[in-house]
Amino acid sequence: MSAFWALFRRDIALAFRQGGSAGLALGFFVIVVALVPLGLGPDLNLLGRIAPGLLWVTLLLASLLTLDRLFHADHEDGSLDLIALGPLALELAVLAKVLAHWLTTALPLAVAAPLIGILLNLDAAAIGPLALTMLVGSPGLSFVGAIGAALTIGVRRGGLLAAILVLPLFVPTLVFGVSAVAAAITGPASFGPPFLILAALSLAALALAPFAAAAAIRFNLG
Repeated sequence: MSAFWALFRRDIALAFRQGGSAGLALGFFVIVVALVPLGLGPDLNLLGRIAPGLLWVTLLLASLLTLDRLFHADHEDGSLDLIALGPLALELAVLAKVLAHWLTTALPLAVAAPLIGILLNLDAAAIGPLALTMLVGSPGLSFVGAIGAALTIGVRRGGLLAAILVLPLFVPTLVFGVSAVAAAITGPASFGPPFLILAALSLAALALAPFAAAAAIRFNLG
């Protein structure tokens, strides 16, 4: 496990040293939320109704922006070959890299979303459920995105292709994330079922994505 944590710490250090992933995703998130009221007008009731869905869609799109950073840089400098041939199982290496990616990109967005939602007149009853659903659902986005990133290693403009590949797979997480927030606003008792399905989707992605991504990496490196 020392190799696992060493790779995890390395990816976090690179993310903060380069300053690209987290800043790019958060900047995109803030820009979209700031521009939507200008396009829709100052109707606070309308903004409040669409705020949960808009914030979830923005989180999804911001996650897509950073997919190519998962494996592309390591493939270019040869680090990915060393990781694949190292003592650490490739599935565990993928797990470490995806966890680091989630911690430096999706997690800051999930934490900032309820605060940014105030700009959209987000219902006070939705602030807690929105933060909770994003914290639970965003790991699923990162793990599913890792599969697309692994499939497009070495492809020119692989980030765009990866986004096209995984976008349909993001839809269930988006649907149940927004449904859970809407249910919490209308009646807290109905929050449970969509939230549990959202958690199940993230757990399924956590269990399956490292193996699928590792198989794609071996195929591309072989």
